[in-house]
Amino acid sequence: MGMGIVKSDILNLPESYRKFYEELAAFIPTNHIFADPIRTLAYGVDASLYRITPKLVVKVRSPKEVAKIFKIAGEFKIPVTIRAAGTSLSGQALTDSVLLLLAGGWSGYQIDDHGETIMLEPGIIGSEANQYLRPYSRKIGPDPASINYAMIGGIAANNASGMCCGTDDNSYKTIAAMKIIFADGAILDTADPESCQLFISSHQELISSIEKIRDEINADQQLRQMIVRKFKIKNTTGYGINAFVDYHNPIDIISHLMIGSEGTLGFIAEITYKTVVEHAHKASALMFFPDIKQACMAVMRLERPLVAAAELLDRISLRSVEDSAGMPAYLKELDEQATALLVETRALDRATLDDNIQKTIECLAGIPVLFPITFTDKKAEYEKLWKIRAGVFPAVGGIRRQGTSVIIEDVAFPKELLAEGVLALRECMNRYGYADGVIYGHALDGNVHFVFNQNFDTPDDIKRYKDFINEVCSMVVERFTGSLKAEHGTGRNMAPFVELEWGQQAYKYMKQIKQAFDPEALLNPDVVITNNADVYVENLKIMPQVHDLVDKCMECGFCEINCPSLHLTSSPRQRIAVQRELARMRAHGTDKALAERVEEDYDYFGEITCATDGLCQTTCPLSINTGSFTKHLRSTKTTKRGRNIAKFMAEHFGGVTSLAKLGLAGAHLAHRGLGTCTMGGLAKTARSMIGHSVPKWNKWLPKASASVAAPPPAPAGSRKIVYFPSCVSRTMGPAKEDIDQRSLHQVMMSLLNKAGYSVIFPPDMEDLCCGMPFESKGYIDAADELSAKLEKVLLECSNNGQYPVLCDTSPCVYRMKRVMDKRLTILDTVDFIHDYLLSELEFVKSPEKVAIHVTCSATKMGLAEKFRAVAEACATEVIIPPKVKCCGFAGDKGFEVPELNESALAHLKEALPADCSCGFSNSRTCEIGLADHSSISYQSIAVLVDRCCLGRKIK
Repeated sequence: MGMGIVKSDILNLPESYRKFYEELAAFIPTNHIFADPIRTLAYGVDASLYRITPKLVVKVRSPKEVAKIFKIAGEFKIPVTIRAAGTSLSGQALTDSVLLLLAGGWSGYQIDDHGETIMLEPGIIGSEANQYLRPYSRKIGPDPASINYAMIGGIAANNASGMCCGTDDNSYKTIAAMKIIFADGAILDTADPESCQLFISSHQELISSIEKIRDEINADQQLRQMIVRKFKIKNTTGYGINAFVDYHNPIDIISHLMIGSEGTLGFIAEITYKTVVEHAHKASALMFFPDIKQACMAVMRLERPLVAAAELLDRISLRSVEDSAGMPAYLKELDEQATALLVETRALDRATLDDNIQKTIECLAGIPVLFPITFTDKKAEYEKLWKIRAGVFPAVGGIRRQGTSVIIEDVAFPKELLAEGVLALRECMNRYGYADGVIYGHALDGNVHFVFNQNFDTPDDIKRYKDFINEVCSMVVERFTGSLKAEHGTGRNMAPFVELEWGQQAYKYMKQIKQAFDPEALLNPDVVITNNADVYVENLKIMPQVHDLVDKCMECGFCEINCPSLHLTSSPRQRIAVQRELARMRAHGTDKALAERVEEDYDYFGEITCATDGLCQTTCPLSINTGSFTKHLRSTKTTKRGRNIAKFMAEHFGGVTSLAKLGLAGAHLAHRGLGTCTMGGLAKTARSMIGHSVPKWNKWLPKASASVAAPPPAPAGSRKIVYFPSCVSRTMGPAKEDIDQRSLHQVMMSLLNKAGYSVIFPPDMEDLCCGMPFESKGYIDAADELSAKLEKVLLECSNNGQYPVLCDTSPCVYRMKRVMDKRLTILDTVDFIHDYLLSELEFVKSPEKVAIHVTCSATKMGLAEKFRAVAEACATEVIIPPKVKCCGFAGDKGFEVPELNESALAHLKEALPADCSCGFSNSRTCEIGLADHSSISYQSIAVLVDRCCLGRKIK
């Protein structure tokens, strides 16, 4: 199973690319080079409004590989683009040539000077860097809205910023050093004096060009003053030529030019940031003003460091979120001209915070407000306020007409012209038919975003967009001397307008910079610098309708951090993009052979390797669950024979589980008799000879579960609870090497007895199932039949919901909560222990280090913190391995598609300390995969709790 290189795909490449591929294949594994239609399409997708498919995609693992590829690309004159997370918005991470993707690794970091500097490799997510710095009460300066998803390489290469960093704490201002790979493959480490000296000697032409541009810019006082003025506000249009004004040393100029260069001058293989303080005390206020002018007058009085952020929200922005859950009712009652500012102040101590609040209120005295200004320092309350701001972009994306793209543009005005600029922008949007578009942004920096929905299906649609962008660019530059791109990067979106903003002389120097760094123009061509005046309206994304479950997808890529198959095959964003392309090909009736091949390849690439865990929904701004879409696809592919078999199994479920137990018992006996090595060898041979219909065996495969015994009599007056052991825990017992050799239902009964519960088992339990195994396979009718049968029994046992229902497997609980009668109080193991037992039972902490794995279902049910609290009540030290999200076992996928489980848990073992001897979770099948890839026993969290529980507290 899997997808390899198809020779015809290589032979179909232009000759220079075939030779390029042959050179790469000498040192890059061929399973890291892709030329087939489905993967070049999928991996070519980014968050911008463009769709361009590369000829080749290469997953690169080290700076040496990148340097060698750059050098070979130069020999064959092959353009190359390099990408990190693909969350950029301006089309700077796309190519029709060769796309390099950061794969595996690239996650090294080093903290020095007590947290005052941090070295980061480009594959680290921005928020991960801040997690590493948290013990030092520090963070990196740049704070883009995508910081939880964007990688450091892109944050630095785009000079991405956000609500609080302004122009003082962005990458340009906080860089301490970097490692750069240039177009010719040369590597410069600016932190190493020897590397700097060698580079100066070997690249004298580049150094001379830099010095010449520096001297000419500083000799031209008018140009110099313009540069200083324009970089007082946010500006990512063109290259950061302020480097020539701010620095004299060519190496310093080079490193600062790399910031915001969007991969057109070289590759940032490593960056060292000077960190900034993470303030412990924060307070926020949502202020309402009669109109834009009054709000902007308030902005004029607010400055850093008194306030950290001031977010402008126009009336349409507020209206877009007023119906969302948790929004205050008064939003609906605001006047049509009302405008809001969301202001935050921060401090190291409480007294300073109070002082900041008072000073902020005082400095706004005399400006009309619709409600008195009130700050809150309660985290739950100010997070609700920031939820309003965070909800604007997805709200606009969620209400858009199907088939349209959501576009977010990004400009900056001088602060004193902000009100006039925003009003002019609104008038322009209304005139071009974007009256429902919203305007909001970082008012302290004069930086506003305007978001609107656009269709690119017809020439008229494209012309309207083109005319609108042209007018906005002219207005921002000529009327307001603003920035056409404040923080999203130039990309191909604004490349044709760089000269308009900067003028002929400055643009001449920018072209000289590109020529000096990249003489053959092979690094990310048409980005930042272009000769194509229409590049911003070419290759625009078409968004064909696929299914209601996924049609709202904006392709932002925020889903990808949670996807267990991201590094194996595809992510939710990529699955949706492929389905859109298939829909387009079907609609046009062209490329039938290509469509058939893509559809065939999608079986493994998109469907078989989808764990359907749904964690993608938790970080998607529009809460799209691509796992649900995959289940829908599976249901459409079921055959009548398959549905009949599923129905038969559902109707004879007790017999099915009995057969499964028999198989587990036989495998366990063979394991005991043959030993792990022999058993493993025989199982591997059988799988390789017969095929993937033979499940993968590993030594953590459990033996059959013990039969469920009748509950013992409970004392009179005991609280009642319905306990439904899931079919998995009734079937699968412990593994041969598990620490606790009891079956899970026996452990649960021990806990329930200690807590003094009177336990009710559902009658004929062996025939009951929630339907989860059938739903995941696409047999929805069989799944619903089983869940309806279980629901009826649970209602009877619980006296129509009077008694709580406990189930010991989190995926089952998640489905039961979703589909069953809301009168039922259905509890997961973690929920039950945390809410019902922790305060009532006496615990003795185990001195050992334990690992916990919060399953996808538990995460979606909001149980992560409860899980941690339960574990910490029982163990001295609790390890939650970073970078481990969904385990990818996905019911039986760990047996059928073990490579998914392996890929998802690639970082597990390295994240566990050597003295961590056991782990705990709350799904039996997940625990098999976790144990296999960590080499330690993983069992239910109930095992740890029962081990540490002495009984009920004496009152």
